[in-house]
Amino acid sequence: MPEHEREALLDALKRDHRAAPLDERAHALLDYALKCTLTPADIDAGDIERLRAVGLDDRGIHDLCAIVAYYAFVNRIADGLGVELEPRWSVRDRESGGEGANG
Repeated sequence: MPEHEREALLDALKRDHRAAPLDERAHALLDYALKCTLTPADIDAGDIERLRAVGLDDRGIHDLCAIVAYYAFVNRIADGLGVELEPRWSVRDRESGGEGANG
């Protein structure tokens, strides 16, 4: 994918993944990830069926859930301990063109 297309896709994903030019499977995965992150108690059979409809089996659904949960867990631990991002991961540093922008 050319750099300008990749940047456009990333910008669209940052604004609203539902408006990004993705296939149905990618939208289903992202919708589930968002719901699992923000309102996990609201996951229901319809959410699981939508994942099945785009080709996920039990293992795929488990793996998706585990990955989303793991990232949430790691972020909660880091936030709870006051861990600061390394400069190379800092959005502010990348936007300002600082040392971490390319590293």
